[in-house]
Amino acid sequence: MTGIVFFRTVKRADVVEFYTELLGFQQWLEQDGGCTILQRDNLLIGFCDADNAETEGIVTVAVEDREAVDRLYDELAVEARHPPEKNDEFDIYQFFADDPDGRAVEVQTFLHETPPVE
Repeated sequence: MTGIVFFRTVKRADVVEFYTELLGFQQWLEQDGGCTILQRDNLLIGFCDADNAETEGIVTVAVEDREAVDRLYDELAVEARHPPEKNDEFDIYQFFADDPDGRAVEVQTFLHETPPVE
């Protein structure tokens, strides 16, 4: 079984470009009625046209290592809230940015072993 997290957006074209061009998502499905579903590995997120943007929550992109976090930071430096840093509480390396709707996007890598994602 798989799942999709949907968000309302007022800037769908800009949001889709942000996630595909800067974060490596692929367009998975375009739905009539104004929804685009994007995929990166096992993460599916949908953005649907609306009168107001849904910006609660955080879209987290987990990458393979610190170097990948740093590379994405270089791509997102203008949108980033701060440079990457180690989070000792969760033993991760991360930074936060804002997508075109103002939604929080976290890029992180785990600094400890994790179970495989199936």
